[in-house]
Amino acid sequence: MAKNEGAIARTRRHTRIRRRVVGTAQRPRLNVFRSLEHIYAQIIDDEKGHTLVSASTVDPDTRTRLAGLSKVAQATLVGEMIAERALAAGIKQVVFDRGGYIYHGRVKALAEGSRAKGLDF
Repeated sequence: MAKNEGAIARTRRHTRIRRRVVGTAQRPRLNVFRSLEHIYAQIIDDEKGHTLVSASTVDPDTRTRLAGLSKVAQATLVGEMIAERALAAGIKQVVFDRGGYIYHGRVKALAEGSRAKGLDF
């Protein structure tokens, strides 16, 4: 197996997903990116090409809250934070873009955390 074969497969899956999942002004796209250490979430209006809200494990205000937590717990906290920021910006419904990742583990935890705080998708 080649070194980057998994990354290429994820990019192909993401491209296939993005053909169908499009964020609009009424229902923007919640995009997830997962690296080995961090997780990032953005709510994007694809019509304008603007990021409306974002949250991640590298935000300075979240660093203190994440200390000592597992990666899944950190993803849940990031999901809750993006939902709070989205609701404050007037966004209640989103389309979930898992970014080519399997809906499992940290991606699932982020989705469930944002749903628990009131984001609808």
